[in-house]
Amino acid sequence: MPIQMQIFMILGIALCLISAAHADQANAVYYKPPYTPSACYQNQDRGNMVTGVSDALWNGGAACGKQYRVRCIGATNTAPHPCHDGASVVVTVVDYCRPQCNGTLNLSKDAFAVIADTDAGNVKVEFNQA
Repeated sequence: MPIQMQIFMILGIALCLISAAHADQANAVYYKPPYTPSACYQNQDRGNMVTGVSDALWNGGAACGKQYRVRCIGATNTAPHPCHDGASVVVTVVDYCRPQCNGTLNLSKDAFAVIADTDAGNVKVEFNQA
């Protein structure tokens, strides 16, 4: 294998490891449509792959429009095997999740369903800014 190819492979692996090392972990819950109005965009429709965030990420509204890649990593309750293995989803912050929402991320039901069984209701996730 040419040396250039080996260098690119090593760099690629290193970037993947760095990305994984910088992921945060939290709990995620979901909410059902309609996804408007929202704290960030009022009645503007931003699609189905959206999330609200708690005070941990909200930062006085500065989180609006940020995108996160989210992946389920485990159960927070007795739901057996809630995660869809290896699945991840990119969501856009559109709303504020008040303290009683029980998660750092309050994913749209559509986004939650990509990474986990909605019957679980609440899962551990790994996320990083996309």
